Amino acid sequence: MRAKVADFGLMRLAPEGKGSIETRIAGTFGYLAPEYAVTGRVTTKVDVFSFGVILMELITGKKALDDNQPEESMYLVTWFRKMFINKDSFRKVIDPTIDLNEETLASVSTVAELAGHCCAREPYQKPDTGHTVNVL
Repeated sequence: MRAKVADFGLMRLAPEGKGSIETRIAGTFGYLAPEYAVTGRVTTKVDVFSFGVILMELITGKKALDDNQPEESMYLVTWFRKMFINKDSFRKVIDPTIDLNEETLASVSTVAELAGHCCAREPYQKPDTGHTVNVL
């Protein structure tokens, strides 16, 4: 029960009218949005990225960053993107403890697609928090 995200929710502390704030790099590797790691600027898109990683963890049952995995599957976001492209391989990424039927698979696919959008490479490609909530 220990939170492992970037500065999840920090954006609400930004002054009125500012789109981002600068802060020192803080958070857990694997949950940090690439733009945050590079610039140190916190935006709502950084929160969305972290949330997308959490969704990927829920779907797969895997850690965001697992040093015990081979290099190509160590970082969950990169591995998930590759696996989600192919529908046959996507079924293999779903946590085996999830009882899959057609309805559940459809729900998991929707959440997986959302997670992929949340973890897009560029901030402008990520959805807003409100959109994320509406999809869920």
